[in-house]
Amino acid sequence: MAYTPKLAAGDTFPTVTAKLLDGSSIELGKPHSGADWQMLVVYRGRHCPMCTSYLNQLEEHKTALGNLGVSVVAVSADTEARLKEHMQEFDVSFPVAYGLTEEQMQTLGLYISNPREGLECDYKFAEPGLFVINEEGKIQTLDISNAPFLRPELSVLVGGLGFIRNPENNYPIRGTASYK
Repeated sequence: MAYTPKLAAGDTFPTVTAKLLDGSSIELGKPHSGADWQMLVVYRGRHCPMCTSYLNQLEEHKTALGNLGVSVVAVSADTEARLKEHMQEFDVSFPVAYGLTEEQMQTLGLYISNPREGLECDYKFAEPGLFVINEEGKIQTLDISNAPFLRPELSVLVGGLGFIRNPENNYPIRGTASYK
């Protein structure tokens, strides 16, 4: 059985770049569009209808996230051609990157799957992951799943981020206590 080390809450988010359809690159985990935090959503790829639905739902929350100072980016292992095809199935205004490599998936601590022949794609792909990176470049909160139906409920997540971002709550990064 393969083991992939997982990133932990409070870790510094690693440097990972991916490509955008306009030919530029984006550094994952780095806020953009005037935000000081970033939400990175790793999705399985074009072959996953649940991913398409999740990205469309994420678009519905983009304004609320922006109001909290959180920019959004999504990425998959899809090729440029597959992302171009997939973009016809969702209408989002946040950056969607492609070409996540197996090494990058491992760096992010994601679960990696082999495709089912003829049903998905012809390369290994990442299972869902969601990272919220704060202004210090640290992982504020994360969710790593091994299946497409295990993902954070976006309205609950946005509400929670609103609570975290409220300075009156002085809410720390959770899950960092050590144990033996």
